[in-house]
Amino acid sequence: MSAVDPAPGAAEPTFVRRIFGERPDETVLRFLFRTLIAVTIGVLGWDLFQRSTEEMARAAEPSLLPGEAPKVEPFLPSIRPKVAPGDEKRRGSPMDARLQQPMTVELMAGGRLVATGSITPGTSARFADEIGKRGDYVKTVVLNSPGGSVQDALAMGKLIRERGLTTLVEKAGHCASSCPLVFAGGSSRIAEKGASIGVHQVFAISQQDGAQADTGMAQAQRVSAECQRHLVDMGVDARVWIHAMETPREELFYFTPKEMLDLKLATGDVLPAAPVAAAKQPKA
Repeated sequence: MSAVDPAPGAAEPTFVRRIFGERPDETVLRFLFRTLIAVTIGVLGWDLFQRSTEEMARAAEPSLLPGEAPKVEPFLPSIRPKVAPGDEKRRGSPMDARLQQPMTVELMAGGRLVATGSITPGTSARFADEIGKRGDYVKTVVLNSPGGSVQDALAMGKLIRERGLTTLVEKAGHCASSCPLVFAGGSSRIAEKGASIGVHQVFAISQQDGAQADTGMAQAQRVSAECQRHLVDMGVDARVWIHAMETPREELFYFTPKEMLDLKLATGDVLPAAPVAAAKQPKA
């Protein structure tokens, strides 16, 4: 008899017992239990990874408040087709593309500080730095902007009023959405003939569920009240913001020159030319 032969009377081991041992039921249950634990840990880990990735992506994006949009559309259609219809034709123009870029500030002759482009988060700080560098040389802020960050626009308007500066929208200029909040800050507010100035609703960017929708609506209402208070403090008729709240965000309520004067949004038309001093004539 060979040493490896089974002892007489011993049962031949079955295939299952050779694989799973003497207690195959317990082995299979342990295997299934461990597999279930491993799968659960994997699912939880993947969920945590996705959440972390989303949080990092949100943290990397600039904070957007109601009234702001990731991309500002400069020349929105008029809610009143007969008012400022020419703006719609300017979409896709070189100026349209320039206004979609973050605001730039350039000092020009005559104490004019020209602000062109979208008001992005942080614009008010850069604007304040420029004002601070120029001292008392700046007299007029020339605006050409489709708006953007409401909070930055409010801060810019308040700084302009503190400095006693004039605001100006030139005849080919555009001042929309939150830009009129900056314009309202001027001690004198000049809208040249042909300038387009318009407003629309503030709004919440993300409304994925009921709770977020309620939060977004509450924020929009608070910001809207702050905007209306700002206009009243600047001496502008509160009806300006009523027009804003009645206008969908996809359109603009453009003001006629008469409306701007009646509502005290503008205080005059074209800047008057400086008087020329008469030369003294020698006495006879």
